[in-house]
Amino acid sequence: MERAAPLAVPLGQTEVFQALQRLHMTIFSQSVSPCGKFLAAGNNYGQIAIFSLSAALSSEAKEESKKPVVTFQAHDGPVYSMVSTDRHLLSAGDGEVKAWLWAEILKKGCKELWRRQPPYRTSLEVPEINALLLVPKENSLILAGGDCQLHTMDLETGTFTRALRGHTDYIHCLALRERSPEVLSGGEDGAVRLWDLRTVREVQTIEVYKHEECSRPHNGRWIGCLATDSDWMVCGGGPALTLWHLRSSTPTTIFPMRAPQKHVTFYQDLILSAGQGPCVNHWQLSGELKAQVPGSSPGLLSLSLNQQPAAPECKVLTVAGSSCRVDVFTNLGYRAFSLSF
Repeated sequence: MERAAPLAVPLGQTEVFQALQRLHMTIFSQSVSPCGKFLAAGNNYGQIAIFSLSAALSSEAKEESKKPVVTFQAHDGPVYSMVSTDRHLLSAGDGEVKAWLWAEILKKGCKELWRRQPPYRTSLEVPEINALLLVPKENSLILAGGDCQLHTMDLETGTFTRALRGHTDYIHCLALRERSPEVLSGGEDGAVRLWDLRTVREVQTIEVYKHEECSRPHNGRWIGCLATDSDWMVCGGGPALTLWHLRSSTPTTIFPMRAPQKHVTFYQDLILSAGQGPCVNHWQLSGELKAQVPGSSPGLLSLSLNQQPAAPECKVLTVAGSSCRVDVFTNLGYRAFSLSF
């Protein structure tokens, strides 16, 4: 007699919902804890997951070690950006920034410490906050996004002290020149603007798309990523990923990458970039593509280098984007494993 095939056990509604959520998940932001042993990841559903890097990297790690130690609902909409101070995790969503104590998060007590909303022009305006940037010398936080302004918040008092206006469209990214108190911003208007925080003025504008060697009209003029290192800047988006000498406003290297890039960073003598497509690109400053290392997501939105001196054993590159996974690179040349929501 033939044995009957086992009946498939139907998933409960909760399990189906969670499976669909993971299938359509995008991870927009990451931030490493002050101790260097934990990683926060924020997704399109407003959730923040905390992963233990030390447990996942341990020689005794199990599959469970690659799951969050805690997940909590931080915002009603997506968590577009996060940064960490020596005590707090700061997260940004639609129209507001929130603070969480790392010590309380790790005890699984995820109550917000405070929330702040920049002074928008109208009470009906709820623009998304795409970028957060810490200015340690000032103990301040800069926020930028859909209202085309850079807002500075004093972290001690929680008050907004200034607004920098100049962009004519949505701001995507921020970077700090640490030696001089200057901030760079890039946005949908195709401009990278350099702001002097002492005089609260725009001191330089580079309209990248107007340079013929950088322009790619079929991709648009938007600037989606930028990073600085002393007198150098690298930026990309619609226009080609390009290395610029800031003092002379000169493009020195055009990187031969067709796909728009969404995140870029300097690392030692390399530039790392990611965007449309599954690979992390390793560039020489000369423009030579040294390596393309595939990850597990079809598109990448954020790179995070954990260089906290307190946890040298957790020195890794983590990469996330259009999936529920955060790829972990213990060596820049290959993906070691993935963390998963």
